[in-house]
Order: sequence, then structure tokens, then C-alpha cells
Amino acid sequence: QVQLVESGGGWVQPGGSLRLSCVVSGSVTDYYAIGWFRQAPGKEREGVSCISNTDGRTYYADSVKGRFTVSRDRTTNTVYLQMNNLNVEDTGIYYCAQGTTFRVFRPDRWRMGPYYDYWGQGIQVTVSS
Repeated sequence: QVQLVESGGGWVQPGGSLRLSCVVSGSVTDYYAIGWFRQAPGKEREGVSCISNTDGRTYYADSVKGRFTVSRDRTTNTVYLQMNNLNVEDTGIYYCAQGTTFRVFRPDRWRMGPYYDYWGQGIQVTVSS
């Protein structure tokens, strides 16, 4: 059974930084992609970023380009989301999710939650002064 566990959330002032981690365990294949999603109160879940585990290619939502960086460490099966210059609109619960590369890692699919198979429990990120 695949499990994903997020960590690294918390509170930060506007302009600050946080790094989220997502540890993946139980995967029987390396051909997967990890997506980061977030959901703010009263809003729909949105895709933030996605990375291919095999070759490190990435996608980003326009709202985070230039501020967020997704990366992965294949030796520890960990995916990171470095978030810089955070603003109050970045507040929300952040989730990582896994899907097969073939199914998920396409420009028209990576931000769509139903294409992913496994999800983490989510972690709170709060940006406020």
C-alpha cells in the first residue's frame, strides 16, 4: 500500500519561506509523478506543482511560478516543495498525491485530482502577519 506523509507546514509571515516534504513509501514502481495541491477555506482544491519521479520534469501553476520550486530525492523517496515569498493567498491545507507518470504527467492532467491514486493526509500552511 502506497503511503504519502507530508511535513514542514506551519505559520509564516508574508514574504517568508517554508519547505514542505512528502515521503513516499510502498510504491512498487518508480514511474510515478507527485503532485502538490492546496485547498483554502471556502475554495476548491487547486494543483500547485507536479514532478516526475523518473526524470524530474516539472509543472507549476501560474500563481506560484518563480516562487515555488518542486524537487525530489530519489534516494529517500522524498519530494520537496520549497515555497518562497509567501503571501496570504498561499494559506491552505497542502496535499501531496501520487499517480502513474503515464496517467498524470501531462499538461492537461497534472492539476486534476481524480487522476491521482494516493494522497497524503494534508498539512496546514498559514501565511499571516
